[in-house]
Amino acid sequence: MLAHSEWKAAGEQLENQPVAGEQAALNQYAHLVRRVVAHMRSQVGVVADRDDLQQIGMMALLKSIRRYGRSLDEQFESYAFKSIRGAMLDEFRRLDWRSRQSRKEAHDFRDAVRELRRELGREPRDAEICVALKISERQLLNMRYLEQAEVVESFEMLLEQQTHFVDSNEDIEQLEVRQLMTQTLALLPERHRILLQLYYTHELNMKEIALTLGLTESRVCQLHKQSLQLLTEKLKG
Repeated sequence: MLAHSEWKAAGEQLENQPVAGEQAALNQYAHLVRRVVAHMRSQVGVVADRDDLQQIGMMALLKSIRRYGRSLDEQFESYAFKSIRGAMLDEFRRLDWRSRQSRKEAHDFRDAVRELRRELGREPRDAEICVALKISERQLLNMRYLEQAEVVESFEMLLEQQTHFVDSNEDIEQLEVRQLMTQTLALLPERHRILLQLYYTHELNMKEIALTLGLTESRVCQLHKQSLQLLTEKLKG
């Protein structure tokens, strides 16, 4: 005989199985899961396995389909994208991904770049960092993403604290977030404002933003981290 926990797990698994109409919708909107994984490149690989995130994303998509409450229209993609992204952020926090080793690597990297900046009297170029630290361009990009992941997590937690939930109404919650972001973004320098709008409003990932702005992916990661730090300061102020 199955134990209570096994019955519960079996029930949850059965409940999460899509029916015919839901399966068609999952197939139609599965690209959103891939978009979110690409959008959150700073955590993927550094934080969690891509296949695991794909599965979490598909479950979040199924829940979005069931919760939407009306025919899947042109607004559904934005609604589902945010739901999928939220589910993945919850998973990152659950994993407590910032291991002692990753924190040390990020700390050592920041110290080394800070020292190089002091020596040069300016912001070092990517090639100069690679030579000074004896790392490849790919390793540099990974370090940028590791740094970025820490800042993204801190910013997301602050944003949640700043948002007031009214009667658990998701539409009101999202409106408050948009208003808060709009007001605070207006206080930032134009370059940082454009980058954050491309990331949060247009939902581009770092590689896509780099192509849009004509910069390297590593430079965009660096600017994104700086932009979030500025935005965090404004929100706290």
